[in-house]
Amino acid sequence: MPAKTTVLFVCTHNSARSQMAEGLLNHLYGDRFEAYSAGTEKTRVHPLAVEAMQRIGIDISTHQSKIIDQFSGRSFDIVITVCDLARATCPYLPAGIANKHWSLQDPASATGTPDQQLLVFEKIRDEIKAMIIKEFGVNKPS
Repeated sequence: MPAKTTVLFVCTHNSARSQMAEGLLNHLYGDRFEAYSAGTEKTRVHPLAVEAMQRIGIDISTHQSKIIDQFSGRSFDIVITVCDLARATCPYLPAGIANKHWSLQDPASATGTPDQQLLVFEKIRDEIKAMIIKEFGVNKPS
């Protein structure tokens, strides 16, 4: 069996977008890809990211916020920044196949009631899912 293609999703705080992307890629295409996530700053996994993922049957409640330094010396096949700030401030992350950038709104900046904020997390989750399917879907080579 060939080795899985490794993917690192990078965001500023590793609390929402990158965590959801890691969970989605591992859930959808874990037979071919091994996803990780990290941030330029360590915080915590946002509870609304966990809830948004649970609503589609993916459990990221055991994920931990990680900083890029934890992956020092490790190479990844694909590195994807999922926020503009991380792209601007992130140290150079060489990828064996590709470095990519997905500009996604930060759901943690949403305002309003908890239900209104959750809707923003779900919207971003769905955008990430669509991007993952487009990028890594069944017709894409591993």
